[in-house]
Amino acid sequence: MREEQPPYKSSSVYNELRFEGKFCDAIIKVEDVEFPVHKIILCNCTPSFRALFTSWSDPDKQVFNIPGLSPEMMALIIDFAYTGSVSVTEENAVELLMAADQLNVMDIVKICSDFVGEQLCAENCVGIWQFTKVHLSPELRAKAFHYIVSNFEQVVLQEEFLQLTVEELGDILERDDLNVQCESTAYEALIKWISHVPAEREQHLIALLSKVRLGLVTLDYLRDNVRLNQLVRTSSDRLSMIKAAIILPQNMTNRPYVFCLCPHLARPRLPHSVLLAIGGWSDRNPTNAIEAYDYRAECWVNVTNNLEHPRAYHGAAFLNGYVYSIGGFDRVEHFNSVCRFDLTTRTWNEVAPMYCRRCYVSVTVLNGFIYAMGGYDGHVRLSSAERYQPETNQWSLIASMHEQRSDASCTTLHSRIYICGGFNGNECLQTAECYNPETDQWTMISPMNSRRSGIGVIAYADHVFAVGGFDGNRRLRTAEAYNPQTNTWNLVSSMLTRRSNFGIEVINNRLFAVGGFNGFTTTFNVEYYDASTNRWFNAPHMGIFRSALSCCVVSGHPNLSDYTIPRDSLTCLNVPEEAAEST
Repeated sequence: MREEQPPYKSSSVYNELRFEGKFCDAIIKVEDVEFPVHKIILCNCTPSFRALFTSWSDPDKQVFNIPGLSPEMMALIIDFAYTGSVSVTEENAVELLMAADQLNVMDIVKICSDFVGEQLCAENCVGIWQFTKVHLSPELRAKAFHYIVSNFEQVVLQEEFLQLTVEELGDILERDDLNVQCESTAYEALIKWISHVPAEREQHLIALLSKVRLGLVTLDYLRDNVRLNQLVRTSSDRLSMIKAAIILPQNMTNRPYVFCLCPHLARPRLPHSVLLAIGGWSDRNPTNAIEAYDYRAECWVNVTNNLEHPRAYHGAAFLNGYVYSIGGFDRVEHFNSVCRFDLTTRTWNEVAPMYCRRCYVSVTVLNGFIYAMGGYDGHVRLSSAERYQPETNQWSLIASMHEQRSDASCTTLHSRIYICGGFNGNECLQTAECYNPETDQWTMISPMNSRRSGIGVIAYADHVFAVGGFDGNRRLRTAEAYNPQTNTWNLVSSMLTRRSNFGIEVINNRLFAVGGFNGFTTTFNVEYYDASTNRWFNAPHMGIFRSALSCCVVSGHPNLSDYTIPRDSLTCLNVPEEAAEST
């Protein structure tokens, strides 16, 4: 339940007079219920009552019948007119919104819209979106549609999905920002919708199928699922579309050609997360470069803001819609400063500094806090740790680790922080420890199989992965995974490239290792690990050679498309003759 008040609040005197029946000059009648009121108070609430009392009726008229809403809703609206507050609940929110919309009480419309928007889920978002067609609430309509597009895979499983009109489903399927892990999900949703009422809906298959990006599904799926589907097989137009999607990838190995020759079939959808690679060491100097990885288009986009001070060996974190750059080094100074990047305005602002200067710092996020652990202050390797609360813009010290650790790496799994490896000033470390924020205690866990400084640590596939690093003699390709249930480390497949001081993150259910130092030079090389196959694969290179960078994943931000390659630019101007002829 929510009680809301707008900026104004009517005097309680008027409400007392209403209840006492004094000076009332009108009666609002809904069904058989009468509400004595003061016209001037209701005129202040909505222009509808002002028009009713001054333009649409005789000045001497006292009883006004209001059709189309219940006495309960009228009582709430009148109470709001007198008190400036209204009680909105799950049971009355929609009906109250309809009544307020009918009487043009926009303050209540907004309150109800905000309330309903907070109740959005996969089960009700389609119904709420359709509801806003009749009862206009642009903000709620946009929010409901965004929810459908962002949570499409869950929405498809609900009964409401089958009630979409052909126009509504078409609007959803053609969106670049439709969030589907695989394009086959969009195709299967279409088939499910048509199969619900095939006699009525089969006629729409060709129009809706053209909005599915068939050029993005695998050839095996096209042959075995799409082409053999009974609905598709009955139409030559539909089969020709399938053949186009099959032939193009067979005749061309260069992805841009697909965009050019059949753009509506192969246009990649927008990702709902991007991986940011921030700062680092490049060309013997620290850099302020920022690149964003668009995993759907498989390319890096340079989004550098030159107002940020270059820094390397720092930490990065995404929290509450902002990206934080924490600590680090610029060849001259070891930083305790923290800068916050606004993804909407692309501007940097300093927030509260840490207690300690921390270069080679380990950073992670847990329960709304940013944690910064260990590092090097220019004199000693640190065991201290602290955490930042954005709401108060304050850092506070937490329990120190058991080991001094710079050049370590950390992650969060199951409400615990795990920090592994690093350098204590004398040797590369094999040890690891775990922090419990409820008890403010660190506990040593089983050591890794290898010493690792300049390591990458990340939570993935319900394990803590420790990847690469430097063991004191050479850069490593090896990787291992920690199981918190058994307190054991197990080796997994090694990387394709040796590297230390690289960025590490998980996006699109894959573990990415970004840049770093290979023992001879900094690199722009990127690769990813797929736990389902226990294999590493090459990914597109960054545009910048760098090590000592930091990565974070940005999700669900309204301006995320600003950090992806524009879809209209995914075309090929120079198409080889033989490729053009193959179409």
